[in-house]
Amino acid sequence: METIYERLGGVDVVLALARAWHARCLADPVVSHAFSHGFHPQHDERLAAYWGEVLGGPPTFTRTLGDQSTVTRMHSGNGEHHDMDRRALACFEAALDDVPVSDDPQLREALTTWFGWAIQRMGDYHESADDVPAGLPMQHWSWDGPTSG
Repeated sequence: METIYERLGGVDVVLALARAWHARCLADPVVSHAFSHGFHPQHDERLAAYWGEVLGGPPTFTRTLGDQSTVTRMHSGNGEHHDMDRRALACFEAALDDVPVSDDPQLREALTTWFGWAIQRMGDYHESADDVPAGLPMQHWSWDGPTSG
């Protein structure tokens, strides 16, 4: 069966989506706070590698950058931020049109459902990044929802 990554269009489309989402986040007065401390110069490429792997693409992130614990730690210890999370999801939904991603309703539903779920998972350790255990299984998302993580 075709993966979400494949139907989305592969590496180039995932990178374009990561760039569009990041640009929207930087322009948002609430979400931009998450980037106010600065970010890695290859943020978009790293994000695309993570997203791609989670959505059924190659394991580029885990081969070169880290594991799920690495990603979760980067997003932990910042307290709860429900408004920011809602706005980040809105930025993602808008970025789907910026790219543009196919109008395929199954693809769009899978992507927005995944992104909402992923935001919640990144908030599992809002008290401290030190609470994130080592060796968390890589999150993976299929047409039927989470397959791990």
